Amino acid sequence: QVQRVESGGGLVQAGGSLRLSCVASGRTFRSYIMGWFRQAPGKEREFVAAISRSGGNTYHADAVKGRFTASRDNIKNTVYLQMNSLRPEDTAVYYCAADSDVRVRLSSRTFEYDYWGQGTQVTVSS
Repeated sequence: QVQRVESGGGLVQAGGSLRLSCVASGRTFRSYIMGWFRQAPGKEREFVAAISRSGGNTYHADAVKGRFTASRDNIKNTVYLQMNSLRPEDTAVYYCAADSDVRVRLSSRTFEYDYWGQGTQVTVSS
């Protein structure tokens, strides 16, 4: 089983930047597609970004495209989410997740991710 620990969240003013990290342990990290999701109070969990096993392919939600970038370091067993030009509507708990299936397609569906971190709070003030 893959254990994941997110970090890097916090309070930032609109227009600022944060970088989230998710360190995974357990089974071979590089065998998993990794995703980032977020959940704001009273809302459903939504897809933010996904990254392929090698890191060569990424998929970002329209709401964050051009502002957020997912990346990974398979030596450090870590996936990152660089968040720039943050907006108040980006306020949420952010989760990393691992997709253990053999699929190649990068999924935006929460139910296709098997292992989830505990989340890290990101708050953007206006």
